[in-house]
Amino acid sequence: MSAPYKELIAGETFIRAGLNAPHERLCDRLHDWVAAHLPSNSALKLLPRRSPVTLSAGTEICPDLALVRRSTSRLYLAAEVLQPGDHHPDTVLKKQLYSDALTPRLWIVDSRYQNTEVYGSGEFGFRLETILAGREMLTDVSLPGLAVPMHDLFAKVFN
Repeated sequence: MSAPYKELIAGETFIRAGLNAPHERLCDRLHDWVAAHLPSNSALKLLPRRSPVTLSAGTEICPDLALVRRSTSRLYLAAEVLQPGDHHPDTVLKKQLYSDALTPRLWIVDSRYQNTEVYGSGEFGFRLETILAGREMLTDVSLPGLAVPMHDLFAKVFN
């Protein structure tokens, strides 16, 4: 179990509970795969897990995975790994915050259903691009060679 952490949303502080071992294993896998496929000359930088990211004045959140632009430190990709009890903050509240901040990419990783929702920014905010499961591959144009099979991401997470 990880330690509790805090996020600031519209000036209000929220204390988020510590995260369970399966959640942390999923985060480890995502970080390892992204780090392995982020080119050394990339315009993006992978932040340590749950690093605070400022989305707007009074709003600082801690994504499970964050890629920021090196030149501006603006968030390019966020990933939220869900665990029981945190679905509303991560799938409703934070998704809207990312959309409002014009974050180009969002992955929502759901161990309950063993799938990943992939969002991209569109003219009117986020649009769901795909829901990946089974043998489908998580890829991203900014991460050449990244192809994470969903069945590998979720394999033996709960053991």
